[in-house]
Amino acid sequence: MPIKKHKQTAKESSAQYVLQKVQPALLGLMDGSVSTLAPLFAAAGLTHQTHKAFFVGLAASLGAGISMGLAEALSDDGKVTGRGTPILRGAITGFATAIGGMLHTLPFLIADIHVALHFAYIVVGVELLAIAMIRYKFMKTPLWSTILQVIIGGGIVFLLGIWLGTLGVSD
Repeated sequence: MPIKKHKQTAKESSAQYVLQKVQPALLGLMDGSVSTLAPLFAAAGLTHQTHKAFFVGLAASLGAGISMGLAEALSDDGKVTGRGTPILRGAITGFATAIGGMLHTLPFLIADIHVALHFAYIVVGVELLAIAMIRYKFMKTPLWSTILQVIIGGGIVFLLGIWLGTLGVSD
């Protein structure tokens, strides 16, 4: 008796897309957006120099992107879990991590530290809301609880960076 091949339904195809593409991208965006906040804002507070803060943010973003990309690629070969190819998942996660870290780093290309900081604060808020909306849309999490979770988590790291940026400053 011939074995019938399972034809993938639209719902299964959508779930596979979320599992193999959206989830790795969301993981990267969340990590990049949150993990780079503390070093970036600490550097801005300690140096009061936008170009130095920019390079700290750049290094943190690229380093986190490489680290997260490798971690995702090496964590699962995808055969048992159906999470897709490790190379593609790692590339998606690594790229999204670097982008998540760079978005709030780019304002530090502005020479005035106060203007750069205000732009960066706005970008951080937009990033965290965008992550919450992606979680809501694709992961089907309740909107207000996901906004609260993302903003509290990001806010803690953000405040840590601001606080660390005030230490060692004696002016």
